Amino acid sequence: MSTQYPPAQVPERLFDDEAAEARWRARFGAPRMSVPEWAIDAPDANIYVSNSSGVWEVYAWDRATGTHRRVTDRPNGTLHAVPSPDGRWIWWFNDTDGDEFGSWVRQPFEAEAGAATPAIPDVHDGYPAGLDIGHRMVVVGVSTDEGSELFAHTGGETKTFYRHPDDAGVAGLSRDETLVAISHSEHGDSRHPAVRVLRTEDFAAVADKWDGEGKGLTPLEFSPVSGDQRLLLLHERRGREELLVWDVAADTETELDLDLPGEVSAGWYPRADALLVVHFHQGRSSLYRYDLSTGELSSLDTPPGRIGGAGVRPDGTVEYSWSNAAKPPVIRARTADGDERVLLAPPGERAPESVPLVDAFVEGVGGRIHALVSRPAGTGPVPTVFALHGGPHAADEDRFSAYRAAWLDAGFAVVEVNYRGSTGYGSAWRDAIEGRPGLTELEDVAAVHDWAVESGLADPAKCVVSGASWGGYLTLLALGTQPSRWAAGVAGVPVADYVAAYEDEMEQLRSFDRALFGGSPEDVPAVYRECSPITYVDAVAAPVLVLAGDNDPRCPIRQIENYLDKLAARAAPYEFYRYDAGHGSLVIAETVKQTAIEVHFALRALGLR
Repeated sequence: MSTQYPPAQVPERLFDDEAAEARWRARFGAPRMSVPEWAIDAPDANIYVSNSSGVWEVYAWDRATGTHRRVTDRPNGTLHAVPSPDGRWIWWFNDTDGDEFGSWVRQPFEAEAGAATPAIPDVHDGYPAGLDIGHRMVVVGVSTDEGSELFAHTGGETKTFYRHPDDAGVAGLSRDETLVAISHSEHGDSRHPAVRVLRTEDFAAVADKWDGEGKGLTPLEFSPVSGDQRLLLLHERRGREELLVWDVAADTETELDLDLPGEVSAGWYPRADALLVVHFHQGRSSLYRYDLSTGELSSLDTPPGRIGGAGVRPDGTVEYSWSNAAKPPVIRARTADGDERVLLAPPGERAPESVPLVDAFVEGVGGRIHALVSRPAGTGPVPTVFALHGGPHAADEDRFSAYRAAWLDAGFAVVEVNYRGSTGYGSAWRDAIEGRPGLTELEDVAAVHDWAVESGLADPAKCVVSGASWGGYLTLLALGTQPSRWAAGVAGVPVADYVAAYEDEMEQLRSFDRALFGGSPEDVPAVYRECSPITYVDAVAAPVLVLAGDNDPRCPIRQIENYLDKLAARAAPYEFYRYDAGHGSLVIAETVKQTAIEVHFALRALGLR
């Protein structure tokens, strides 16, 4: 780094009021946890991730004894872990300082932190591309700059059973470990993958399935019953993600036509006689049971909000995480006869509640746009932050967010836009950004911005655009292509110079970008130039804050420095915060610090502080 960039200001506090200051920090610091995942043949052996220590780490829970124990203890946290089917081992992914590059290690379920050893020593390091652990065999995927490589480990020996320069990954082993399903993009489009099933005896292909251009097939999991070779998948043959059961042995398939709007995903019930369906529609999710023999779809009557994960215990109890914008997450258990209770609450104080959100539907050039709107107390037009989600293939939801609540406490309305490119609104909406990413989404953001001003919600002189990852990319692009709309911008871990980002990012994302842009920067240079924030950097007028991690493989640091150098050359108002982590941080104190930096910057940029 040759240029000395103006550092971001780190406030000691956001609010003068002691109660307000304590409240916003408590929302981040309150202990949270994921839905427990149990070993399929030893369901008392459970793992989950929690922030109870101040860093997101892996924990073990022995249901038989009621004991909880922290499994990992690393400075930058640990997020990915899987129990072995017999419950004897915990596997977790060991990267370096959040860079996502590393390998799987394992340790005994009863062991304390620090006992891990390499799980499969003769598999080289890389980015994770799927893992499934059987009793006799382990299949694991690794992605590097050379492409994807899939390995099988059995009987103390490891062999490569698949290698390709395009993106691929392990989807899962059949319960009897005779078949392995993989997702691949040999047809050149990783955004719409195909599926192949191979025989583990010799790794010969048993069956291939691809629905053609622009129609992805996503394998979810094999049946949990040994000898049952049905594979559950998502398809989009009718323009949205729906469920498909493929009996590989019989080579038959059954499309499940559920009478639900929006899109769905699912997992198996333990006896494979039913599916636990997660339904997503207009920013909210809910749970259903689908009986495979009768076709009956039964609601589990979850309240409106977000399902953050769900699974079915051997006795038919459904355990799930739930929250909405006002109420913080809780892990709940619903028995087969409908009784419901709180399953787990991490030790410590529960997060202070926030305020509910409302829906807005705005007509745009590409169709009706759904936005989620939260408003602080008071009347009249208010400062407004347009918080743009990452992905791009993701969606904002009616979920609890300490980050959103901090902006509300500071007096901002928060508008979250499920722009074209978002998931949950059909394939055409998701894929509308192909060939023109960034600029397409910003047409929708502009339409919602117009609505917010015209409706009297947003003060047009005090609108902030903000986001991280793809949302950070959109933020920088918005500041350069829509300079009159924005009084400030906050871009976390953004793509800033798309050509340089492509050169430095992980191969899985290069494959994604080729599918999205229509080729590499060499193939379609004009598209990358038109859709890159650095192209418009000279038009940026509003103050901008950029936050970036040193070890980020998704939005690498060099391309961000290229953008900042351009800002510095024209003495544009900006600040930069650089931290030692990857694509975001799992350390709660760091998250609190960054949120304080962001909100404080916006208040100063708008003359409110």
